[in-house]
Amino acid sequence: MATLRNSELKGEIKQVWRLSLPAILTQITTIAMQYIDSAMVGALGANASASIGLVASTTWLFNGIPYAVSAGFSVQVAHSVGAKNTKHTKNVVKHGLITAIIISLLMCVLGLLISKPLPALLGGSEEINRDASIYFITYALMIPFFQINSLSSSYLQCAGDMVTPSILNAVMCVLDVIFNALFIPQYGVLGAGMGTTLACIVISVFMMAFCYLRNKELSLLKSGKSKFSFNIIKTAFKIGTPVAVQEIAMCGAMVATTMIVAPLGAAAIAANSFAITAESLCYMPGYGIGNAATTLVGRSFGAGDFKTAKRYGNICTAMGGIFMGLTGLIMIFFCPFVFMLLTPVTEVRELATEVLRIGLLSEPLFGVSIVAAGALRGTGDTFVPSIMNLGSIWIVRIGLALLLVKPLGLHGVWIAMAVELCVRGLILLVRQITSKYYKKM
Repeated sequence: MATLRNSELKGEIKQVWRLSLPAILTQITTIAMQYIDSAMVGALGANASASIGLVASTTWLFNGIPYAVSAGFSVQVAHSVGAKNTKHTKNVVKHGLITAIIISLLMCVLGLLISKPLPALLGGSEEINRDASIYFITYALMIPFFQINSLSSSYLQCAGDMVTPSILNAVMCVLDVIFNALFIPQYGVLGAGMGTTLACIVISVFMMAFCYLRNKELSLLKSGKSKFSFNIIKTAFKIGTPVAVQEIAMCGAMVATTMIVAPLGAAAIAANSFAITAESLCYMPGYGIGNAATTLVGRSFGAGDFKTAKRYGNICTAMGGIFMGLTGLIMIFFCPFVFMLLTPVTEVRELATEVLRIGLLSEPLFGVSIVAAGALRGTGDTFVPSIMNLGSIWIVRIGLALLLVKPLGLHGVWIAMAVELCVRGLILLVRQITSKYYKKM
């Protein structure tokens, strides 16, 4: 019996890894694109880097809505694929696509409207505000394509196709390099925004083709007529709203953190931005395994196998903590070399290295929080985890940052972040273990 259980466990770990690896590669390409932008812009000087760093937290804030839309509909796709209900799957796909287009266009308009006053509102100085505003305009124009890419990629992943999104996002990274090389020397910060936007536009078109034309379970060709279903929208709203509120509030906290850091000067803003970019390389196992957790838990949940769903959630959560702990340990030693690639400014490199090493101590529990949230999302459990995240980041992180920034500067902000990530990991681990969603609702 024990041998059988060990054999099942090995098979499940192998399945998690099979789905996680392409998702991790997707994260690598996304992060590589951030490194490329940061390195190319960093060569222009600290002010150029600070102009992008100033509005970076606001772009994360805006990204929360597309992410929530994708979660609200893709979790339903995972459930219906698990239940082998192809007709319902295609109906969910249609509802999600139409909803995503409408919401992303509204967000694009909002982004364009706030692009001019935003840098000053964030506390930026006159020498960086113009470039920051221009960069944000290019981001706003990219939002509809980013949303389509995110939704289509999530659909494919929840249908079990992790490879196609990985390949396409790798190509997007290559395109970003090419476009940046063409535009940054001529247009500076604007060129970085143009390069990323054009790369996203091209790949979103191909992602749509593979999702809605070629994938058998998701293809809208010959899908027949389908009626509007209020229940699909309602379920997407139920799953996605807590995610949206969480992402907006968490990224809002990042905006608040940017405002706390901004008075420290351009070097601190640039160092903070580079440290976040460098740390993102450690996220790749967490978000990759988290995506696999949503797929595996969601499909098991949809098939009514709640015991297997929870087992997959536990396996993924443990793997997330282990792998992010390892990447964090590696980055502690290699981060000085990473910053040498990102910026030629010695002051910025040294400060970024010091604060990043503080944050890296929390990577194992950060990994637990990322993957546990992904596993719980697969069951539709998003409300309580969102509340946990909000309380952690706003009370612990922002509260501590306000207390520590004056005596410790940027180091105090990163100490606050490290403490908060540990708290978040622990409370989400408890939720993963105790969630009632792993039982039939």
